[in-house]
Amino acid sequence: MLDHGLASLTTARADGRALAAFSTYNLEITMAVCRAAESTGLPVILQAGSSTFHHAGRDNLVSVAFQGARQAKVPVGVHLDHSRDIEEIRYCIEAGYTSVMVDGSNLPFEENIALTREVVKFATPRGVWVEGELGAIPGDEDRSVHAVASELTDPALADEFAERTGVAALAVAVGNVHGIASTRRPLDLDRLAQIGARVQVPLVLHGASGLPSHELLAAIATGVAKVNINTELRQAFLTSVTHAPAEALEAADLGRVLGDAVRAVQHVAESKISLLGGFQVEVK
Repeated sequence: MLDHGLASLTTARADGRALAAFSTYNLEITMAVCRAAESTGLPVILQAGSSTFHHAGRDNLVSVAFQGARQAKVPVGVHLDHSRDIEEIRYCIEAGYTSVMVDGSNLPFEENIALTREVVKFATPRGVWVEGELGAIPGDEDRSVHAVASELTDPALADEFAERTGVAALAVAVGNVHGIASTRRPLDLDRLAQIGARVQVPLVLHGASGLPSHELLAAIATGVAKVNINTELRQAFLTSVTHAPAEALEAADLGRVLGDAVRAVQHVAESKISLLGGFQVEVK
């Protein structure tokens, strides 16, 4: 069922849990995420984002995401991830997205505030909640490149940013990167705790693929209530397809190859949903 998601987000923060937010590129990943949500019985956020439109086309991917969310037997939000394009954001809001992320992290502080406030002003009356970002998170959202953590979010500025923009959630940079880090370094949990103590809205952790479970759980304890996962799903999908059984390849059995890939992605998604949700869920 298509779900607004904000109540689930705020409840998760209050309960010391987090929602898993998964990026999708196609029908198969969308199916896997929705099946994983149903299997665990926990809500999720499906991210049909700005960068992923390049693969399937915006209208096509939007349609696939909404179909998956509406047919799911558990709450599934549809979220626009990392958009800097006002017209794209407006399009997604009017199409029925439950939440959007405006990424002004590459802008000077005041310009980031102005851009984010503009989106909040448009989205909120339409029942759509907004995620902003302060502190640019390095790396590539769609390819696993060797990124290096650089800019970190200032706790005092994070509080001011959230207050002045009216965002419902705030993405922060605390050593996390998109894709794969060139040198694995622990998250700056002290900084994250300072931000969580100051900022009243739920925090968002991007670039969570590959982070050890204990760091994810420690981040959730500081106020992180939405965790974005992309790379690990792509890896599961591509590994499954690459290692397709010889008999399936000989028979050009695309249904079997893609079905196996869906199950591989679903397995990863189930484990993440359960971990972040704080429950020992029996995966069906």
